[in-house]
Amino acid sequence: MYVIYFLICLGASILGAISGIGGGVIIKPVLDSLGTLNVSTISFLSGCTVLSMTTMTLYRNRHSEVKIDKKKGTILAIGAAIGGLLGKQIFDIVKTLSGNPEMAGAVQSFLLAIITFGILIFTLKKAKIRPLQVEGMIMPLIIGFSLGTISSFLGIGGGPINLAVLYLFFAMDSKTAALNSIYIIFFSQAASILQTLFKGAVPEFEWSVFFMMIAGGIIGGTVGPVISKKLSLKGVDKIYLAMVVGIILISIYNGINYLGII
Repeated sequence: MYVIYFLICLGASILGAISGIGGGVIIKPVLDSLGTLNVSTISFLSGCTVLSMTTMTLYRNRHSEVKIDKKKGTILAIGAAIGGLLGKQIFDIVKTLSGNPEMAGAVQSFLLAIITFGILIFTLKKAKIRPLQVEGMIMPLIIGFSLGTISSFLGIGGGPINLAVLYLFFAMDSKTAALNSIYIIFFSQAASILQTLFKGAVPEFEWSVFFMMIAGGIIGGTVGPVISKKLSLKGVDKIYLAMVVGIILISIYNGINYLGII
């Protein structure tokens, strides 16, 4: 299984670095479908993997022609980091109230499927949608906070939600949105992991699994930017759409599986 964990994280991190989705939105549903780890362990290990991937991706892109909008990106990242803390707290409450980790997993999976389906419709129609140019500090902070809360609750780091929001509110093209999304995900994941560590709520896991997943994240975060530079904006868009469809299908399967229907 160790090799499978590594390959999942490697593939997800490469695609996540290229598209800006981040990897966690692929890693979590795929690991859920395997049924070998519990929900809390998957969320934590996925978060650690995404953090390693985003760190490498940002490092590899430090001299890239595509730039991070430091002003807006940092405000969004701060909002996402704060929202990430709330999202994690909400998930813990849902898990406690349900009294069943499987039910919490089902809620995560179905919400992810619904939100991602909405993002798919938006993406297919976005050519007809006129993007906004949000300025100032308050609105980007609120937007970042909302992104962080939703993403952390779903345990996905950022996912396709970031890209849709960056296009809609800040008129960013695919590659610019992808890099800024990675920047936001880095901060929200770091905040979420630190919260888990400080609360002493780290779930049980095998260190060998941890290191294999982190290795996949680091290598993926190194290879992804290299491939991204060779792709056109249309190429990035195609990868993004394919991933979105895959996420919807896997999430629906996982939700049904958690409920014991299949």
